[in-house]
Amino acid sequence: MKVLITGASGFLGWHTRLRIAALTDHQVLTASRENWDILDELVANADAVIHLAGVNRAATEDAVERGNLRLGADLARAITLANKPLRVVMSGTIQVTRDNAYGRGKFGGLRQIENATVAAGGHFVDVCLPNLFGEHGKPNYNSFVATFVEAIALGNRPKIDDNTVELLHAQDAAQSLIDALSVHEVRTRPIGQEVAVSRVWDLLEEFHSSYALTGEIPSLTTKFRIDLFNSYRAALFPQNYPIALVPHSDARGSFVETVRCRGGEGQASFSTTEPGVTRGEHYHLTKVERFVVIQGEARISLRKMFTDQVIDFDVNGSRPVAIDMPVGWVHNISNTGKGQLFTQFWSHELFRPQAPDTFPEAVRIESGDLSR
Repeated sequence: MKVLITGASGFLGWHTRLRIAALTDHQVLTASRENWDILDELVANADAVIHLAGVNRAATEDAVERGNLRLGADLARAITLANKPLRVVMSGTIQVTRDNAYGRGKFGGLRQIENATVAAGGHFVDVCLPNLFGEHGKPNYNSFVATFVEAIALGNRPKIDDNTVELLHAQDAAQSLIDALSVHEVRTRPIGQEVAVSRVWDLLEEFHSSYALTGEIPSLTTKFRIDLFNSYRAALFPQNYPIALVPHSDARGSFVETVRCRGGEGQASFSTTEPGVTRGEHYHLTKVERFVVIQGEARISLRKMFTDQVIDFDVNGSRPVAIDMPVGWVHNISNTGKGQLFTQFWSHELFRPQAPDTFPEAVRIESGDLSR
């Protein structure tokens, strides 16, 4: 199926593309600010549309409302011009029940898109989303969680107006949007985690107090903790890496603690790699994974999905450091030395063959080959 994603370069767009690439065979077309002028052509070539483009913040409330109405009108026009039945999925919001500019704009856009879809014989699905958070959210734009993460990384404490909110991780939202490509319903409502705003800050402080200083992994005993920790550590990458490890040496040799974790599952393993050989070439959706070279020389390389910039870390066993792989970043490790390479790997969960959370992709790609 050819699926057009509008707002593909945004926060939820990246997560949705990532999940589609990992778990489906759909061919993805993308629409964003850079190519919005060919929206009609893109819709005409698609079998389905996932509409994520929206305006969260603007100079005025009126600009937020009008921006979302305009995006809805543009897509409705393109659907009408395509003149064929389309499956159209829209990322709606719980804000439509509230009298604010964002809610009014999203609701007005939704109605235009729905009417155009039904008139052309297609099927429209409103995926009504609560507050979202996740990796690579923009502070002061996508989520207060992203704002908190930035503040704690900078050593600031924001003003906290404490209340209870419903939070849904962007990967769960993405799965709801993908599921909507095949449901019979016209509206779905994924449920998030009810949590106090102050509790989110407290958890981030807990993570930061140990991880930022020593690389200690916090307790990962619930899905929400894992999702929040992944969101936090993604904001630290790459500027806070590698994580220095401390050798304890005496006449017998050295002892280095490579992973210290406060709770949950965990699985450690090691590999040997011959000179010139590369391991990895994959990415994960949720897994917390650490690489530590304990003997030999290596280059650890990473690339954020749908981008072409590669980040390299040259490491060796004589100066032990840890690199933690952000989710949604393709990674590998190459033996760049003359002898055998010994690497320890650790992940926060046991390996499950039926759900390995490992998706093949090359770190280094031909320029422009970012269509997946």
